[in-house]
Amino acid sequence: MKSAVIVFPGSNCDRDAAWALEMITGQKPDMVWYGDSDFKTKPDMIVVPGGFSYGDYLRSGAMASNAPIMKAVKSLAEQGRPVIGICNGFQILTECGLLPGALLRNRDQLFICDDTELVVENANTPFTRGYDKGQRLTVPIAHHDGNYFADAETLDRLEGEGQVAFRYVNNPNGSARDIAGVTNAKGNVLGLMPHPERASDPKLGNTDGAGVFKSLLMEMA
Repeated sequence: MKSAVIVFPGSNCDRDAAWALEMITGQKPDMVWYGDSDFKTKPDMIVVPGGFSYGDYLRSGAMASNAPIMKAVKSLAEQGRPVIGICNGFQILTECGLLPGALLRNRDQLFICDDTELVVENANTPFTRGYDKGQRLTVPIAHHDGNYFADAETLDRLEGEGQVAFRYVNNPNGSARDIAGVTNAKGNVLGLMPHPERASDPKLGNTDGAGVFKSLLMEMA
C-alpha cells in the first residue's frame, strides 16, 4: 500500500504517522510538503496529521485547508481514495469541506493531553474493519479545539447514515453526541481527534490504534 503524509508548517505528528504506516504496511510513506501542487506518485491512502499547522492562527486548520496540496487531496478523496485526518488533520478536513461540522474550543477551555476511551460505533468502514462494533479502545488525545459541533439536522444525518465511526466513552471535550470520529457520506474520508498513530507500537505498551491502519491495509488487499 502506497501512502502519503502531508507536512505543514507546525505539523508535529507527521513523523509519528509515518512511523506507524511504515511499521504496519512495510513501506515508507511519501512525506508531501504543503506547498506542492500535486503528488509525484498517486498514493493509495493519505494521512493529514496532527499538530499546529500555521500555529493555529485564525481557526485551527483554516489556513492549512487552503494550502496548494489540499486541492490534490480533495481531488483524490472525491475519486474514492482513503483520507484520514487526525486531530489538527480533522480540523483541516472540516475547514476544506471534506467532512461536515467543525471543531470548537474544548468545553473547559483547556488543552487536554491524556489517554481516552473510545467505542467503535461503525465497524463497517475502510478505517474500522479491523475492529468489532462496540469494541472499546484506549487512544491518546492532545488538543485544545476538539469539541465536535454540527447542527441537529447534520448530527441526525450522520447518525442515520452510519457516519459516526468512533465515540468517546467519557466525553473529555464536550463533543456533540460524544463524537470522536466521523466519515464523509462515501465512507472514504475519516476525521478522528484521538491519535491512533500514538497507540500503534507495542514498545509504547498500547496498540489499540493500530487497527485503523491495519483496516486500511485490509481494504487495499
